[in-house]
Amino acid sequence: MPELPEVETTVRGLEPVLQGATIERVALHRADLRRPFPEGLGQRLTGATVTSLGRRAKYGLIDTNRGDTLIFHLGMSGRWRIDPEEIGKHDHLVIETARHRLALNDPRRFGSVDLVPTDGLADWPAFKALGPEPLGPDLTAKHLAEAFKGRSAPIKVLLLDQRIVAGLGNIYVCEALYLARIAPTRAAGTVSRAKLEKLVMAIREVLEASIEAGGSSLRDYARPDGELGYFAKQFLVYGRGGEKCGCGGLVERRVDGGRSTFWCPACQK
Repeated sequence: MPELPEVETTVRGLEPVLQGATIERVALHRADLRRPFPEGLGQRLTGATVTSLGRRAKYGLIDTNRGDTLIFHLGMSGRWRIDPEEIGKHDHLVIETARHRLALNDPRRFGSVDLVPTDGLADWPAFKALGPEPLGPDLTAKHLAEAFKGRSAPIKVLLLDQRIVAGLGNIYVCEALYLARIAPTRAAGTVSRAKLEKLVMAIREVLEASIEAGGSSLRDYARPDGELGYFAKQFLVYGRGGEKCGCGGLVERRVDGGRSTFWCPACQK
């Protein structure tokens, strides 16, 4: 599933071709993805000018001058294609401007598209309970300490709770915990403030490095320009079960709730 860096990379790839452009045509090639497309989507977008693009958690945001924001989620296999030579059977939403054609391609159709009043974004159900952005100023050691206080649940489980931190996914939590030298199985409430300070820095470090690398090309993900992200080549522990850690120990793999966890018991405590 495309995670936060992949969505951020997607938004940055769309920005040069959509920012300030007027949408001239919208075509829907099916009625739904994970759920139906918004009623009147084409009519509401046609003639609108894109004023800005952004991201919230794992959702991409396209603001228009009509006071609406197009919200897209890439699901398991979604991606935007810029100026494709041909429209394929999995290009379910096509947006055209005077200079470009963009196609939302989603073979598995687990993605979604919504159109929400911009001034009501904070109260949109999927956003209302989200925690702070991991790359924003509100993610601090103090915030994590308060969220983890008295909690015996494993720290990895709580970091994946979108109410505590918005947008963190399995891959990047594994990598950040390794950088901070914290065991994923550690009871969250027992992690010291000093360790949480290191964790916040590690989260930012791993996300920023992945964004710089264009994301992680696992299975279907590619950037809007068609290029594959290559951060997977930089993984320190994820997908490296049985390999030697830099500390001399061995990276282990365990499965928690259907998700693979990779960590080094020798140096993550």
